[in-house]
Amino acid sequence: MSLSPAATVRPARSLRGRLEVPGDKSIAHRYALFAALAHGPSLLHNFAPGADCRSTLNCLRRLGVSIEEGPAGTVSLLGRGLGQLRSPAGPLDAGNSGTTMRLLSGVLAGHPFSSTLVGDASLSRRPMRRVIDPLERMGARLEAVDGHPPLTVHGARLNGIAYQSPTPSAQVKSAVLLAGLHAEGVTSVTETASTRDHTERALTAFGGASAVEGLTVSVAGGQQLVGRTLTVPGDFSSAAFWLVAAAALPGSRVEIEAVGLNPTRSALLGVLRRFGARVHVETAADENGEPRGTVLVEGDRAEAIVITPEEVPGLIDELPAIAALAAHGGEVTVRGAGELRVKESDRISALVAGFRALGIDADERDDGFVIRGRSGERPKGGVADARGDHRMAMAFAIAALAAEGPSTIDGAEAVDISYPGFFETLERLVS
Repeated sequence: MSLSPAATVRPARSLRGRLEVPGDKSIAHRYALFAALAHGPSLLHNFAPGADCRSTLNCLRRLGVSIEEGPAGTVSLLGRGLGQLRSPAGPLDAGNSGTTMRLLSGVLAGHPFSSTLVGDASLSRRPMRRVIDPLERMGARLEAVDGHPPLTVHGARLNGIAYQSPTPSAQVKSAVLLAGLHAEGVTSVTETASTRDHTERALTAFGGASAVEGLTVSVAGGQQLVGRTLTVPGDFSSAAFWLVAAAALPGSRVEIEAVGLNPTRSALLGVLRRFGARVHVETAADENGEPRGTVLVEGDRAEAIVITPEEVPGLIDELPAIAALAAHGGEVTVRGAGELRVKESDRISALVAGFRALGIDADERDDGFVIRGRSGERPKGGVADARGDHRMAMAFAIAALAAEGPSTIDGAEAVDISYPGFFETLERLVS
C-alpha cells in the first residue's frame, strides 16, 4: 500500500489482528475545552493525534491557555477558569474541524470580547445558523456569511434559556451547554432524539454537573471546574472501519482494545450483529464516566441492512463505514440521514460517486443511499475520490478490499484529520 495524495489498496481475503485505535476525537476536543475552563492543571493521556484536535489546541493557545505536548499523546494544560480566556490577537483557525468551531463559539459567547473563527474551504461551507440562533437568544451577537464561516462572536453577559433543538446534533447541544456554564441561571437543551453525551460526561469529570430528564439536558451557570488527569479512550468511530472490514470478510478476526464503549456511540455493534457477524464485547470499569473495553468481531455471513431514520443520530459518524459492508456482497439502505450532506463533504453524494467508481452498484437518495454488492462476485475496483473527507477515504479503502484488483483512493491524505497511520494499520491487518 502506498500513501501520498493517493493510496493504493489491494484486495484482501480477510483481516486478522489485535490493535488499539487513536484517542477519541470527540472526547479529546471536550477534555481540552473543559481543561481550559477549569482551575489548575490538567494532564490528558492518549489525546487524539489528528489535525482536528490540534486545531482545538491551537485555538486555545491563542486564547491564552498554556499547553505543552509530551510524548505518546500526552497533553498538559493550565486552565484559566470559567470566563477567563484572553482576547485573541487575530482569527482563530479551526481548520477542517466543525467541532472546534461550534463548541468554541459557545465558550466565546460568554467572554467579554470579540473573536473570529475561520476554517478551510470545506468548513467554510458548513452551516453555522444552528449555533448562531440559540447563542444570540442567550445574549451574544454573531456574524456569519449567509450562515457560514467565517464566524465572528461578540461575547456578552448571557442569560440561560430553554432551547428546543430542531435538529439532533451533539455539537449544537454542546455549544449551548458550554455557553450555559457562562450564563445567569439554568440553560437547557431539548432534542428530538438522543445524541452522544460526551459533553455531559466530561463536565462531570471536571467537577461540574448536569441534569438529564428524558431528552432534556440542563446546566447551571457559574460552576467551578477543577483540572484533572484523564485518559481519552480509543475512538469508536475510527474502530468502526476495522469492525466493518472484519464483519464483511468471512474468516476475519479483529480485536480492538481500550476502545470507547459509550452507549450513545456504539450502536454499530448491533448493526454488525444484524449483518451476521459474531461480535463479542468485554467492558472494563468506567473511567471518569466514559466506558471502554475490548471488541472482537469475526466475519461470518452477509445480510441486507436497513438503517432507519430513528437510528441515524446514534450512527451518524459510522454510516460511511456501514456503507462499505455492501461492497463485500451485502446490501445497505440508509434513510433519514440528510445531515450527511453538510459534513466535511456531501457524504451522500461522495459515497455514491466513490462506490460507483469502484464498480459497486450505488444509488443516491435525498436523505440517504442504497449500496448493493453482488454475492459471489467481486467489484472491479477503480479510482475513488475522497473529496478531502477523512471518513470517505477510510470507507473507500475498506470497500476496495473486496475488488478484483488494486484500487486507488484519491485524497487519501485526508485520513490525517482523524487517523494518522490508518493505511499502515490496514496493511498490517490484511492477510
